[in-house]
Amino acid sequence: MGETSSGTQEPGVDSDEKAGAARGIFARHHDAGLLAIGLFKLVEAVFFLLVGAGALHFVHRDLGDAALRLAVRLRVDPEGRLVGFLLDQLGAITAHRLREIGAATFFYAALRMTEGVGLVLEKVWAEYLTVGVTASFLPWEIYEIARDVDGFRVGLFVINLAVLAYLLWWLQRKKPGGVRVE
Repeated sequence: MGETSSGTQEPGVDSDEKAGAARGIFARHHDAGLLAIGLFKLVEAVFFLLVGAGALHFVHRDLGDAALRLAVRLRVDPEGRLVGFLLDQLGAITAHRLREIGAATFFYAALRMTEGVGLVLEKVWAEYLTVGVTASFLPWEIYEIARDVDGFRVGLFVINLAVLAYLLWWLQRKKPGGVRVE
């Protein structure tokens, strides 16, 4: 029990808690798993913001010319098959398509930012949002793996399964009748 300014005890508050609150210090324990997932979501948000900005940057520019300049800068043969394939693919991308890519990646970045901030702040709504979003992408990831198996796709799938499993476990612990974490 804490003491009041008159020296009497204040029920339910010890003096250390009161002193810490007065200084703005909170001894709240943050879950390392939620923090890691939240920070990963924030890194993803920054990545997708950059992709969206890059897509919009090239709306009125020649993508083929930019790709050739990049190939020269990276010392890749501009006459090689890789650069030729890339130029063929870039030729099909219109200004309208770049705007669509930009808008979609900005939306996705906002979603990831919302998830990340919410998870870092340990908001229950963010935990449910992340479970829903992660689960909704699993069928697409399974389709992509079935279409073309590679280590990157399998790795992303395993990471998303681990995130989903952790969040479901975390939410189960918080339910009434579940294991309470204080």
